[in-house]
Amino acid sequence: MANAAVVERTREHRQNRKKNRGRKVEENQARAIAKFIRVPPRKARLVIDSVRGKYAMDALALLRYIPNRAAGYISKVLTSAVANAANNHGLDANRLKLVEARVDEGPRMKRVHPRAQGRAYRILKRMSHITVTVEEVDPKPRKPRKVVGTRAEAARAARRPAAIPVAAPSVNIVEPEESAALELEGAVEALPIVEAVTADDIQTETVTAEAETAPEAIETSDSIVPDHTVISKDSDAPTETEAGAE
Repeated sequence: MANAAVVERTREHRQNRKKNRGRKVEENQARAIAKFIRVPPRKARLVIDSVRGKYAMDALALLRYIPNRAAGYISKVLTSAVANAANNHGLDANRLKLVEARVDEGPRMKRVHPRAQGRAYRILKRMSHITVTVEEVDPKPRKPRKVVGTRAEAARAARRPAAIPVAAPSVNIVEPEESAALELEGAVEALPIVEAVTADDIQTETVTAEAETAPEAIETSDSIVPDHTVISKDSDAPTETEAGAE
């Protein structure tokens, strides 16, 4: 009977301890612990110091490329903490920040390395306890975009010789009416030039044409023999008219 009362008291005490323990972190926090990790604490602290205080997603991206065996264990613990915050406490995974990250030393496994003359050197295989706590904070601020290029580009631009300004060709905008007038003026200029002809020039050309068609030899008045003979009235010879009548 006494043993039953002791067992019942022990069970009740255990339940009260769980009930009164509650959460060890704040309402906007979540925690994950990994124990007995076969990594020396000194080597694990080198990695965890590089991600402490960063956003959870940035820390996971950084741990992915750290060539250290402890980085894999720390990444798994951090992933578990993010999953606890999102699934158990309803926190936003993209707004979680790594506020606590520590490595405690665990138990040591003692081994022996044989040496000369029957001696033995002690080998200590250390273990670690990794604790990670994430907290929901304000979203990560975005960096403003730089208007100017990088510092190297600015230096190259300063060393580059200044370009000589080249005047742009002038362009005259011609209205449709002005364009038609210019086209007409160009057509008129393209016509052959004709000299003005007067009445005297026309008469000279006519005389020249008649002279070309006339007989080449023009006899003077002394050499011309008339077709008819002029006979005085007193003469008895017949006149031209009478001779023709006969």
